[in-house]
Amino acid sequence: MKLRWLWYLWLGLIAPLCFAAAPDIALRDLDGKPRNVNEVIGHGRWVVVAVWSHDCHICAKDIHEMSEFHRAHQGGNAEVLGVTIDGMDKIKLAREFVAKQKLPFLNLVAEPRQDVLTRFGAGRFVGTPTYYVYSPQGEIVGQNIGPLTREEVEAFLAEPDLTADTAKP
Repeated sequence: MKLRWLWYLWLGLIAPLCFAAAPDIALRDLDGKPRNVNEVIGHGRWVVVAVWSHDCHICAKDIHEMSEFHRAHQGGNAEVLGVTIDGMDKIKLAREFVAKQKLPFLNLVAEPRQDVLTRFGAGRFVGTPTYYVYSPQGEIVGQNIGPLTREEVEAFLAEPDLTADTAKP
């Protein structure tokens, strides 16, 4: 109930101020290859960006929820993009986290700096885990700081007001 209230608050008050095209954020993948989040966001699918770090206990406990969501929608209308804030100097630890958690989605590496993380479009970054939800057009439509379940994401995406306005690419 509390989460739903936060989603409504976000949609009604904050999100209209932040709507923009898919963010242009250059990062690297776990192999060090340059990538951009706009390769995934804004291409006709819902995208949940899961921001995590290797030493976040809540992330380790709950990231399987995003894996389940990703698998359930694989090849469909939604996907997950992981972003670790471990930075390139802790890439080995990030790779170990991905392997241990068996994350089936693309994970990119961000440096743990506000100037990078605020570019996701939801204001000041608070901590991990943080989840950003982007519409198929690449507009940010939700944010959750803290644990998030697959069911909560599913319920959010099923909201009639949300899908009526943003579901069609």
